[in-house]
Amino acid sequence: MSGIKGLPIVSGILVAINVIVFLLCTFSGNLLYNMGELSVGGVVAGKEFWRIATAMFLHGDINHLFNNMVLLFFMGAMIEKEVGHIKYAICFFLSGIGGNLLSLMYKILMGEMAASLGASGAIFGLDGLLLALVLFSKRKIENVTPARVVLMIALSLYSGFTGANIDNAAHVGGLLTGLLLGILLCGGRRRETVEF
Repeated sequence: MSGIKGLPIVSGILVAINVIVFLLCTFSGNLLYNMGELSVGGVVAGKEFWRIATAMFLHGDINHLFNNMVLLFFMGAMIEKEVGHIKYAICFFLSGIGGNLLSLMYKILMGEMAASLGASGAIFGLDGLLLALVLFSKRKIENVTPARVVLMIALSLYSGFTGANIDNAAHVGGLLTGLLLGILLCGGRRRETVEF
């Protein structure tokens, strides 16, 4: 049983689902995109609330998919081992939803109607969760320090804000949601010794 606990089962399943959905999109044209991408018109006017969740399983092209899935699998595997399969899955989904909700709010406030998609909001949530773990968890994660996690987050945010067609609101929303969930998981107690 302990061997199964250490395996990245949920990370592997999430990657598989994203790859399968991408392949279905490749063969079905715009059908799944039209039904599942995050759009103000679809969610607010059309009351298609499922888009808040389905958008995190859609990717625009192979590079978008590959970049997100590499991060999801390797970072996710490390976090899944620390918090367990169920908590990890819940944090992933809630981070993606939190990111997409902030994205929707931002689009409404700014009058933007462009649709968005991708798992990066949920993946930024894993960044936030990892930061909470290194700051507040009593267990030490090997070779992971607060400084390294903060640098990784800063570089990821910088890459998003300097890139084109990036839903940065989803990134920030996912990051904050993951950080909050991580603090709750750790009970809000700061580690006695924090290495920078």
